[in-house]
Amino acid sequence: MNTRHDANPFEEQEEVNPFSNAAAPASKSRIASFLPQSLGFGNKHDATVDIPLDTMNDTKSKARDLAAWEADLQRKERDIKRREDAVGRAGIPTSDKNWPPFFPIIHHDIANEIPIHAQRLQYLAFASWLGIVLCLVFNIIAVIVFWIRGGGVTLFLLAIIYAVLGCPLSYVLWYRPLYRGMKNDSALNFGGFFLFYLLHIGFCILAAVAPPIVFSGESLTGILAVINVFNASLLAGIFYIIGFALFCIESLISLWVLQKVYVYFRGNK
Repeated sequence: MNTRHDANPFEEQEEVNPFSNAAAPASKSRIASFLPQSLGFGNKHDATVDIPLDTMNDTKSKARDLAAWEADLQRKERDIKRREDAVGRAGIPTSDKNWPPFFPIIHHDIANEIPIHAQRLQYLAFASWLGIVLCLVFNIIAVIVFWIRGGGVTLFLLAIIYAVLGCPLSYVLWYRPLYRGMKNDSALNFGGFFLFYLLHIGFCILAAVAPPIVFSGESLTGILAVINVFNASLLAGIFYIIGFALFCIESLISLWVLQKVYVYFRGNK
């Protein structure tokens, strides 16, 4: 048996000092070879991040859908704006109600929709419309006082009918046509105003006189009704006199408005 190259187990081994200079290169080489393998840099086994192509395609698709949705929204906004402009040019009243401020029921904007040179006349016509509303409401109050003092309930019901029909009809039949005529310079609207405003003036004069046509005329606070009511009640007579004065003032203002509007209409034609 050849034991020439066998190591002697009892032979004293050479000790290597780890802190000596000779061992330093070997240590460095072992550390250098260990780092790339342990950290995975520069190896074929390096970790890679895979980004699925489906995710990128979904992102691009969502971006295209968002852009298309935004373009469609802008197109709809332009279409709505174009329709609003067409409605304004056609003279069709918009649906935004702004008067009275505490409970809007109608659209009314003289300062922004009526030409500057016609605004004063429009405000005067508006005062005339408010005047007939005041007259009819006060007429109800006067008839109620007379009813309490011995008048009939039928007079009260007639006064209610006058107010319920007179207030909205006066707005629809003559004030609104005048508003549109001033706004759009429409001869057709002016014609409707003149027709129904003459009827309005006729009613005001009739109410101020209160002839004994319907229930002795006491359903309206006219001068002839005042005489009959005074005989029954002094308090009711006072209310009737106030109502008579209101109808007289409304008749005078209405005649003035009619004359002013006629001059304005003739001046523009």
